[in-house]
Amino acid sequence: MSALTGNRPRFDRQWLREHSELGVCVVLAALGVLVLTDALSIPTDFAQRGPVGPEAVPVLVGGLLLLVAALLARDVLRGGKGEAEAGEDVDLSEPGDWKTVLLLSGAFLANAALIGLLGFPISGTVLFWGAAYALGSRELVRDPLIAAGMALVTYVVFNNLLGVPLPGGPLMGVL
Repeated sequence: MSALTGNRPRFDRQWLREHSELGVCVVLAALGVLVLTDALSIPTDFAQRGPVGPEAVPVLVGGLLLLVAALLARDVLRGGKGEAEAGEDVDLSEPGDWKTVLLLSGAFLANAALIGLLGFPISGTVLFWGAAYALGSRELVRDPLIAAGMALVTYVVFNNLLGVPLPGGPLMGVL
C-alpha cells in the first residue's frame, strides 16, 4: 500500500469491478426514494376505507427497497459477493451485449412514448415486436402478427375483463 493512499480504500476501476453489486444498491435506493416520494404525494382527500390509507402499501414497499439497498451495500462492502447459479452458462469475462440492451430499452421507451398517443394495442405491438427483434427473432411477417395479437389480448383482458382501463387510442370504440 502506498503512502498516498494510507488505509483508505482505493476507488479505481478494479475496485469498482470487484464491487459492481453496489450499482444494484444505487438502483434499489433510487427506486425506494422514488416510490416513497410518490406515495407521500398522494392526496389526503383520497377516498379511504378503513384505517389504512392508499399510501400505506407504497410507503411499505419504498421503505423495504431502501432497507434492502442498505443491507446489500453493507454485505458487498464487507466482502460479500453474489454467486452465479450453477446452471448459468454466462461467460463473465465477455463484455455485455449492449446492442440487445439498447434495443430492448428503445422498444420500452417507444411503448411509453406512444401509449398515450396511439393507445395500448398499437404501442404494445411495438413493444412486443421490438422485444422479439432485440432478442434475435427475425421473422418479419410472423413476429408483428403475434405481437399485435398479444397486445390485443392483453388490452381486452385488462380493459374489458379486469376493469383496468388502458388507453385504446384509435381502437377505443372498436374493442
